[in-house]
Amino acid sequence: MNLDNPTLKDLLNGLESKKISSPEIFSYYNNRISSLDKHIGSVITRVEFDEESIEPHSIPIGHKDIYSTKDIKTTAASNILKDYVPPYDATSVTRLTTAGFRTIAKLNCDAFAHGATGENSDFFPTKNPYDVSRVPGGSSSGSAAAVAAGFVPVATATDTGGSIRFPASFTNTVGIKPTYGRVSRHGIFAMTSSTDSIGHFTKTVWDSAYVLNKTAGYDPLDATSSRTPVPDYLSTIGDSITGLTLGVPQEYLKDIDPEIEKVFDEAVKTFTALGAKIVEVSLPHTKYAISSYYIITPSEISSNLARLNGIRYGYDRSEFGQEAKRRIMLGTYCLSAGYYDQYYKKAQQARTLVVKDFTEAFEQVDALIAPVSAVMQPKLGEVVNDPVKNYMLDVLAVPANLAGVPSLALPAGFSHNLPVGLQIIGKHFDEALLYRFGYAFEQETMHYKTVPTLKDYE
Repeated sequence: MNLDNPTLKDLLNGLESKKISSPEIFSYYNNRISSLDKHIGSVITRVEFDEESIEPHSIPIGHKDIYSTKDIKTTAASNILKDYVPPYDATSVTRLTTAGFRTIAKLNCDAFAHGATGENSDFFPTKNPYDVSRVPGGSSSGSAAAVAAGFVPVATATDTGGSIRFPASFTNTVGIKPTYGRVSRHGIFAMTSSTDSIGHFTKTVWDSAYVLNKTAGYDPLDATSSRTPVPDYLSTIGDSITGLTLGVPQEYLKDIDPEIEKVFDEAVKTFTALGAKIVEVSLPHTKYAISSYYIITPSEISSNLARLNGIRYGYDRSEFGQEAKRRIMLGTYCLSAGYYDQYYKKAQQARTLVVKDFTEAFEQVDALIAPVSAVMQPKLGEVVNDPVKNYMLDVLAVPANLAGVPSLALPAGFSHNLPVGLQIIGKHFDEALLYRFGYAFEQETMHYKTVPTLKDYE
């Protein structure tokens, strides 16, 4: 079997047919990391292994470095945890290990997932494999870049306000933000507890559905995980989308880059050709989403990071990076006496209106389709030092998190050789339908086959 940027499905078929062995697969990915990651900066910690220890039919995987991995350093890309080694695995890690995945790398991210570009890592920024002068998106920067560059076939990640979908859009990868509570948060450093969603990156929609089959489901260790039954996401993935209705939220098309609008318009035409019905819808309270999110998020961050005091593990709080300190101070202020009702309570009221918008829209359509980002990939250093510009990057992504609904990001095309993505947003626990839409579009367009090559890094 020729290993040339294979998909997860390719690897599974190769193992099943015995055309390739697990040691060969691990050797391929480790060699790519060794030779190419110096140009990308996606990996924080490598996991050493020898061929004899690799179980038959095992597949390499990388984990965002806020996932606890037993006996493997977990830093959250922050100096405060730069030497921390957890005594247990996150539930997602346990489930994926049981399914035959083996950790080969812990992946870079904005420290504690605070950021939209990948430049807020306390260690080093991650670069976009399609143009190393540009960002890959964040906070799950290393996870997206590692899949795009062919360092791993699957990488886990988290999406609190777009942190999976945003980098997926920037790196020509598939990213799933499941319904809130669909995948356990146990063992993953919490950012915004009420919006954190646990997902992953893959090259294809089929691969994404395969992985969600392994991670989704109730976990008694996570009080927010749902008992809603988990379907087989692959059982309906190839079904026709003829007759299904996709809504285009008009608020998501305001002030977007003309290049993104052009690619999105072509994607809408493709869905129409595939038999989907396209209608315009309105989510009128979208304009309040980003403002409410950036009150709720720092408020919950200030609470979640209070446990990191250097007493039980990690270093003292002076090791927090600038962005973590900024969010802690903003959140503490919003939750303080006299300001809670003025800020946090009002933000939650605005959130309720955003939820209502989605509920009403889904009475008219089966799912929504929209761009992920309003802008093309910024250059490294272009927005990271301007917090307002940085926060505004998430403007089209945060509404789905506030509402807790699932969203699938997938490659939509290219502009001047840079990837452009789209997102399909669905009703609660309707990931199977999102995969149907995504798979039909992917099979028609095959954008995932366009990959960065060695010459792009030299």
